[in-house]
Order: sequence, then structure tokens, then C-alpha cells
Amino acid sequence: MESSPHASSSLCQTGELYLCGYCAYLIKVSHVLAIVPANLLPLQTMSEIEQEAPDQATDNKRTHDLRTQPIPKLLLRYAIPAVVGTVVQALYNIVDTIFIGQGSGELGIAAVYIGFPLIILLLGFSMLVGTGASVGVSIALGRRDSDRADRILSNAVYLTFGFYILTVTPSIIFLEDILRLIGASDNIIPLAMDYLHIYLPAIILSNLTYGYNNVMRASGYPTKAMITMLLGAVINVILDYLFIMRFGWGIKGAAWATAIAMFCTMVFVQYHFFQRSSVVRFKRQNMKPSGPILLSIISVGIAPFAMQVAGSAVSFVLNNNFSRFASTVAEADLSIATYGIINNYTTLIALTIIGVAQGMQPIVGYNYGAGHIERSLSCYKLAVGVNTVISILGFAAAMLLPEQLFMLFNASPELIEIGQRAIRIVFSVFFVVGFQITTSQLFQSLGQSRQAIFISLTRQIIFLLPALLILPHFYGIDGVWYAIPLGDLLATVVSASMIIYYFKKWRGEQTAPLA
Repeated sequence: MESSPHASSSLCQTGELYLCGYCAYLIKVSHVLAIVPANLLPLQTMSEIEQEAPDQATDNKRTHDLRTQPIPKLLLRYAIPAVVGTVVQALYNIVDTIFIGQGSGELGIAAVYIGFPLIILLLGFSMLVGTGASVGVSIALGRRDSDRADRILSNAVYLTFGFYILTVTPSIIFLEDILRLIGASDNIIPLAMDYLHIYLPAIILSNLTYGYNNVMRASGYPTKAMITMLLGAVINVILDYLFIMRFGWGIKGAAWATAIAMFCTMVFVQYHFFQRSSVVRFKRQNMKPSGPILLSIISVGIAPFAMQVAGSAVSFVLNNNFSRFASTVAEADLSIATYGIINNYTTLIALTIIGVAQGMQPIVGYNYGAGHIERSLSCYKLAVGVNTVISILGFAAAMLLPEQLFMLFNASPELIEIGQRAIRIVFSVFFVVGFQITTSQLFQSLGQSRQAIFISLTRQIIFLLPALLILPHFYGIDGVWYAIPLGDLLATVVSASMIIYYFKKWRGEQTAPLA
């Protein structure tokens, strides 16, 4: 799930990019039972686990809190580190874009964002592995099957490298053709090529960081997951300043800063899983590939992957529409830059919401796996309330302070004129977004991929994409902006209808632990 390519990396944890698909999902291969097949090893009692090893007992102290502590206290404990991490991620992304805007102007911003459809698609494979593995680990720990959790972690590595080789290599070979297909002008292509020739090979570092950071959080280390985000943010901002502002490397400097920061965070995250004290870790005996486990990761991870596919399609149509419906090439380039800046602000708010939803995920997933449905639903309702307040604040700032927001990135009068109108249109119904993101995350956290798929694809495919294809023919470039809030509003109606139905259904389910 990013605002710029850098935040797209972070959204691999959750997330997700708002304008290009912060909560879309596709076809599920199987239900939650595919994660934990019927032929599981016999479940162990708490005392049996505690007798195995000291670190196993530590594991149980962590998971014991998930099923016994008050929900508000748990959500606060898990959400604050996630929110801090995601907000810092968004803030450093904003600073990064400010540096690009100041160092390379509007064309520099446009060059970064023209590659969005490709970047979103490639990072979708990281989301597939990271989300599928983290949900599987949460449910396995909820069922006290730590051995399966370790095997899920190890098998995720095979998928990470396999998808990287199959997708990034052809992307680099055909990069210029892809950019022209998206709608890049001759003014933008040289800068975009400079950026992406550095960024694309480094995506493997992002995959090994953010996907596995989800697993770290899901296994009971929310603070450590937050440190990952802080570490990457601090390194990236420092290097951005040095490479862009001091050394004058321009857009290449931004790409190198991101790549180096991702390398540092990758080392930090992967080291965690080699420590004996970690609840879930790499073990030699669990490194053998397992077809059922690989399928179980894909079956749940297909949801956020589909989100990225849909988001990539939406981003492609957005960028392509700017070039098709603008009266001049200059207007098209300015519109793409405007889109990039709006995405920065949107991601700041959306990542805050996603951080709360991420804090909810291990609580909901564990208690669902343990059969405590009511605790899962209570946590969801609290998260919805918090995220609705955040959505309203984001909406108010966009309505009241649009000029100030754009002046942070670039003082061009032409850019500000286009941006003020665009951001007010895009944010006109943003107050519903908190509910929508949290609801999608609830279904994902419970392993209910079909429901998550349906909710999210209604926004991306059924509502937003057709609106992007139709409205610009009547309203020009304004029609591109109108399509976004229309998709949000209609998808929220669908989400509300589904959550009312499933609340009744879940409360009628047996509360005994799942077997």
C-alpha cells in the first residue's frame, strides 16, 4: 500500500496508497482454513509450551496479553508504535518530495509520480508476501502453533525472491516503453529514467524490510516495528539533504537516498528473525519449502496484492488522463505534479489511519484465532472511532488550508492554482475514509479474503475506474478529480452494509476456540 515510491514501500505493511488503492483486494484462493490445514500438529497447552524453552515462555507472555488485557489498552499499545512509524514514514516522504521540488522543480515531482503505476504493481508482490505471512503468523500464534509460524516466515523468503526476479527484470528492460505507455512526456522521461534505474533494482530491499516488518509486529513486537520506520526515515532524510541539496545530485540523489535507507532497515529487520529471543524466527529445520504453506501465504496475501493491481490500473488511468485531457503538455505535467503533492498529504492522513488499523490487526487476528470473536469486534469498533476523527481532521485541513499545503512543495503560482481546486475536490468526502480502511483491515485481519476483496474492488474497479473513464469526457481534468470522492462515497455505502450483516453473523458464531 505510498504516496511516493518511498511511501509505497511503507505501505507494503498495510498498506496502501490512498489515491491508487489504499484498500483494494482481489480473488481469494481459499478461506482462513487454508492458512491452518486440518492436519495441524496437536495444539499444545500453555504449560507444555513453557517447559520447552525460556524463549517459548516469553512468547506466551506476549500472546497472553492479547487475549486478556482490556481492548483500549491493547489498541493503544499496538497502535501508537504503528502510527508513529507510519506517520514518520509519511513525513519523511513529504520532506523527500519537498527536496525534489526545490531541487528539480515541478518536473522532478512529476517524474517521480509518473512511475507510480509500475511501482505500485511491483510493490504489490511485497504486500502479497508480507500480509499473507503476517496474518498467517498471527492466527498460528493464536492457536499456539509456534512451529507453523516459523515455517510461514521461512517460506515467505522463497516467494519474495521469486517474485522479484520475475517482475523487476522485465520492468528495467522495457522501462522507457512502459513510461510512454503511462503517458510520460518528453520533458519527464529523462528524469523518470534516472530515478527508476536506481530505485527499481533496490525494491528487493523494500520487500525484505516492510513485508517482514508486518510479521515482526504481528508476532508481538510493535515497538521494534516502529523503530524500523524511524530508522529508515532518519537515514533517508539525512541522505536526501546531502545528496540533493549539498551534492546537487538531483533526482538521482533522491533514489540513492531511498535505496541506502532501505538497505539499512532491511538489515535491521532480518537480523531480528535470526535472534533466539524472537518469538518467530528462522530455524534451519523449517527452511524447507512447503507447497501448502506457500499457497496459504498467497491465499491471504492475494487480497492486498489485488489492491495494488487495481491501484496500478487506477494510477495508470489517472496519469494517462492528464496527458489526454490537458490542453497543453505543460498543463499535463503540472497536473501530474499536483497529483503527486496531493498524494503526499493524503498519505500522511491515510498512513495515520492505517497505523491504527495495523495496531488493530494482531489483536483482532489473535483473538479470532483463539475463538474470542467479541473481543475482535470490540477492537474494530474502537479503531473505527479513532480513525473517523483522523479522517475529519484531514478533511478540514484540506478544505481550509490548500494554498499553504502546496506552498510547502513549490511556490509556482500555476501549480498552486491547479492544486487548490484539485485537493478540495479530492477531499470532499474524505471523512468516510477512516471507516472504509478500518473495515477492509478487519476482514483482512480475520483471514476473510473474499469479503475484503469485495469491499475494496467495489471502490477500485466497480466505482472509481469507470468514473475515471467516463467523467473526464464531460468535465475534462476536473473529471479525474471528481472520480476519486465518488468512488469513496459509493464504496463506503457497500462497506457499511457488509459490516452490519457480518456483525450479526459473527456474534451468532460459537465462541469456542477454532479447531
